[in-house]
Amino acid sequence: MRIGAVVPVRLGSERLPGKALLPVEGRPVIAHLIDRLASSRHLSRDRVVVCTTRDRSDDALVGVVEGLGARVFRGSRDNVLDRLGAAADVFRFDALVEADGDDPCVDPTYLDRALETLLADESLGIVSVEGLPLGLAGKAFRASALADVRRHCRTEQNDTGFMYYLTRTGLCRHAVIGVESDAHRHETARLTLDYPEDLEFFRALFRELYVPGEVFGVEAIVALLRRRPDLVAINASLTEVFWERTREKAQLEYERDGVVHRIEV
Repeated sequence: MRIGAVVPVRLGSERLPGKALLPVEGRPVIAHLIDRLASSRHLSRDRVVVCTTRDRSDDALVGVVEGLGARVFRGSRDNVLDRLGAAADVFRFDALVEADGDDPCVDPTYLDRALETLLADESLGIVSVEGLPLGLAGKAFRASALADVRRHCRTEQNDTGFMYYLTRTGLCRHAVIGVESDAHRHETARLTLDYPEDLEFFRALFRELYVPGEVFGVEAIVALLRRRPDLVAINASLTEVFWERTREKAQLEYERDGVVHRIEV
């Protein structure tokens, strides 16, 4: 079983251009995310693949990512399902974990739990995590499940909501794992990078918790945010804006048994 990580990311963001290369504690955002993925029990840095586009605007990612010991795949700008699937084919991955490039604090322990749950049951296509703060939960899925949903996808512009093809269509079997402890829950914290306020939040968070060469986990994050509600307040108001935008842009269709269906978001 060949296991890899795929990270969809591009620099041409409308809301925060170039965000993957913006500095947090002296290092680009993407470096912190690669550190976390590489700390998984099941991954090495050369199995982490940053999946970006063929656009010239994303050229700057290549040298940075490769300098961190990770790999780069370049594919479709808007069809992220196709981009990830093509990367899985090129690197011959059988099972994958996925973390969005917007989520530099994704938790590697929960990625490992999701992956191990997936590998323990051959009938599963994807495993996701429920109950963590927004931006901390990645997913684990089989390359075969990704290939199957790609065949059924009928919306080429799926950069918003592409994972719903795996989790909300019934095209593959989906399992959900929960949090291990209430110490890993925070109902209002927002740990995803879309807006300038999110960048301010991450810079404040990393100033408190980051130690070079180490990876801080969800328990440390939640404990800090419970002590420091002022940090949560920096960007918490943007969560509803985030979901409204997702509902507006995720107009996703797939075909099954000759009938085209719309994914409910």
